Amino acid sequence: MTTTDTVTTGGTLGDRAAVALLALSGRALPLLREWVGGEPDCGVARGLLTLATADRLDDTVLREQLVLAHRAACAAGEREASLVYGIFLHTHRQYRLTADHLEGHFARWPADERAGLMVGAFSSCEDDAYRTRGDALVERQAALAGPDNWPWTSWLASVRAEQGRAREAHDLAERALALYPRSGVAVHALAHAEHEWGAGPASTAFLDRWLAADPGAVQTRHLSWHAALRSIACGDFEDARRRADAALPREDVGMRAATNWRLLLVGQAPAGRSDVEHVRELLAAPGGTAEVFHTFNLALALAVEAATDDLERLARRAAADPRPDHRDVLAPVVLALAAITAGRPREAARLLEALGDRTARIGGVRVEREIVQDTLARALVDAGEPARAAALLHHRTGTRHHHAYEDLLLTTRAPAPEAGTA
Repeated sequence: MTTTDTVTTGGTLGDRAAVALLALSGRALPLLREWVGGEPDCGVARGLLTLATADRLDDTVLREQLVLAHRAACAAGEREASLVYGIFLHTHRQYRLTADHLEGHFARWPADERAGLMVGAFSSCEDDAYRTRGDALVERQAALAGPDNWPWTSWLASVRAEQGRAREAHDLAERALALYPRSGVAVHALAHAEHEWGAGPASTAFLDRWLAADPGAVQTRHLSWHAALRSIACGDFEDARRRADAALPREDVGMRAATNWRLLLVGQAPAGRSDVEHVRELLAAPGGTAEVFHTFNLALALAVEAATDDLERLARRAAADPRPDHRDVLAPVVLALAAITAGRPREAARLLEALGDRTARIGGVRVEREIVQDTLARALVDAGEPARAAALLHHRTGTRHHHAYEDLLLTTRAPAPEAGTA
């Protein structure tokens, strides 16, 4: 076995389970459970199952499974032990430590695909320096793995999409899908690239076909959300609402709020809403405001409900937070949402314009952060400055094939019905 061997062509149960996990397939969990059941002393099998299910495990069970996995992995070898230790760090949300560990792991075992499952730790650090290091690491490992390795080609496509290099991302994603048509990472990168292009109904139809082949795929809801955004881009708001209501449960507050706020910004009725009390409970829960992007999504849910007082309280809480991204970025964005819901677009525009490029620190990815720019454009139009809004969105209306949504953002209109009205 060489240091760059792959798991993408083997026929053993372990290899099939790993391939399903790399592809984000709905078959991953059954196969991982079968693997652990058949080889209970395999540390890698137990570690990967724990990685895939960590969000569903309480702290006691999580620790118990990882202790068992690490003990077994240490008996198997250094590579296995290193992989499971990385899983321990990642599942405990120690993202900086995970990223540091992965750099050492890949130095010894280049292009290790199973370890590649954790490269998202670099962006989860919420630190530009770590994001840059993560991008460089993926580029190096993809080069070592070669162009015929679909997992690393898929991860490189994701990096290029987030860098705004849509053409490269699209080409890489298509190559990965040609090598392995069920690559969930590749189809997600393709969705991001085609969002940048304003791709139309044909792209949405492809997503529908891809999802129909594996309804249990890990990214089913997220890719359905991408399809809803395509419908919004094309001006088919009824289809966007239908997709959101069919695919996103009310508990899925973030994507539902991101869909509904976009609809409201262009004067359209939202899809099914989240419950304000539920959002308040999420904010009050331990760790409810631990991550900037998660808190921002909860703020969007409050904005959809025109919960101005809640937004103002959340903005004050963020402004008092010692963490710079919460204090200097999240707080003014939430305050701007409150100003929009209160009918003060000029104030909202002032707050968002003052942030400039710092809005990138809100977290998430380009497609998700774009909603901040949408809000600024709407605020500028409603404040009587449509020319400035048009300049803000020129890069989108000038390059996207379908941009009915952007056209409506730039349209002067009568005040929309209050977002919180039935």
